[in-house]
Amino acid sequence: MKAEDILPDHINTTTIDGLTIRKGTVAAFVVNAKTYLQPDSSADERADAKTAVIEALPALKALGIFDVFAIADPGLRDMLAAHQS
Repeated sequence: MKAEDILPDHINTTTIDGLTIRKGTVAAFVVNAKTYLQPDSSADERADAKTAVIEALPALKALGIFDVFAIADPGLRDMLAAHQS
């Protein structure tokens, strides 16, 4: 299966379990997680990245990301676990 089979170019969202998920959610999560983990990120950048990561959790869970991928960084993994319901 290819990305365009999931969300064609002209479609920007999908609904899973009643949750609307935007195209780019997974990529944004990766960028924000990397920003959160970067030692040279400012406190404001880290705080914004943390907020974005936490806000993305419901969508990521609906997509099943954590069913197939493990978070390698222990600090990030613990932070995510603390915010998952």
